[in-house]
Amino acid sequence: MNPQIAQLYQIAQKPSRLILGLMSGTSLDGLDLALCRFSGFGLQTQVELVKHHTIQYPEEFKQSIREVFAKDQIHFPSLSTLNAQIGRLHAQFILDSLLSWGIAPKEVDAIASHGQTVMHRPMRSGNLPNSTLQIGDADHIAHLTGIITLSDFRQKHIAGGGEGAPLAVYGDYFLFSKKEEHRILLNIGGIGNFTYLSASQDPKDILVTDTGPGNTLLDAFVRQHFPGFHYDKDARLARQGILHIPLLDSLLNLPFFNEAFPKSTGPEYFNLELLNQVIHKNGYSLTPVDTLRTLTELTAQSISNAMQNYIPAIQTIHCNLIVSGGGSKNPLLMERLSKINPKMKVVESDQLGIASEAKEAVLFALLANETLMDDQVASNRRLGDSPWLSLGKISLPN
Repeated sequence: MNPQIAQLYQIAQKPSRLILGLMSGTSLDGLDLALCRFSGFGLQTQVELVKHHTIQYPEEFKQSIREVFAKDQIHFPSLSTLNAQIGRLHAQFILDSLLSWGIAPKEVDAIASHGQTVMHRPMRSGNLPNSTLQIGDADHIAHLTGIITLSDFRQKHIAGGGEGAPLAVYGDYFLFSKKEEHRILLNIGGIGNFTYLSASQDPKDILVTDTGPGNTLLDAFVRQHFPGFHYDKDARLARQGILHIPLLDSLLNLPFFNEAFPKSTGPEYFNLELLNQVIHKNGYSLTPVDTLRTLTELTAQSISNAMQNYIPAIQTIHCNLIVSGGGSKNPLLMERLSKINPKMKVVESDQLGIASEAKEAVLFALLANETLMDDQVASNRRLGDSPWLSLGKISLPN
């Protein structure tokens, strides 16, 4: 037997596993690394966040990703090169991080790498399948670090009938569901998505969906109109603007918002080209700060509308709204979520013991733990409308 196959078996037999989760989102800020100690799996999962931090991408590297990101036409050799380049850069980030933390690579049981999304394409009509593409080849990571690596988590979800997103449902249910408490776990990254967890803890009651733009329009607009800024820190720019109701209404009437739940989306749909089309079609005239204020409201309103329209019991239950992702650090956005949803207690996920900025990286570490440990694999299991599968491809170091 290949000794690395035997090693996988040995890892699955251990009382606990040290797994390093990696997440690089559509904001392209950099790589989130979360070193996690897991015991158990499923609803018996226990996790300790041992170390975490974010390593920023160099600006020229971010630009090279933007050249192939969510575009209809690209320079294909650049995509091929980036697939290897991202894998090798992430491997170096891993080695540097472990060194700074005083942890030897041989102490880490597995790496869980999300990769860098460059295309997400749900197909809700016609005969073509849903598709999504994350690059940053895991064989480079495994070989250069010497650590077994699980990656490409979204493909099995699509193969099982899902859209490849959102995948937060697994971590939200296993780590954060609580008897006798209704919770909505909201992540505001580039795209907004939430998981509704019933107080019953019944997996059939789970609801999970993307809601629309999170930070993707905000960040892209700031980069275009405010030189030297990459995002609206503390909503300082948006607070200078005035909400433009006609633009907000036009954006909320876009076809995506009328599609049935659950659904997923990405910057392929919500981008500055779409925004400019809406503005020019209607002849709106706005200052940049007014547009930014309106886009902030779009994120808050689209999230709130999705919760109101998708969760049947929302009007009759007390529900805590627990927010993670970059949007949780936007005070104006958090204020608006609280104002629009006065019956909900709106808090950051830090209060549940997982730092907001580390939550998605922890999620992918959890998915790797599930793939290694879950002994109830079956093709017909569901978490709400989401297929419950073993996700991720396994790359051996040698």
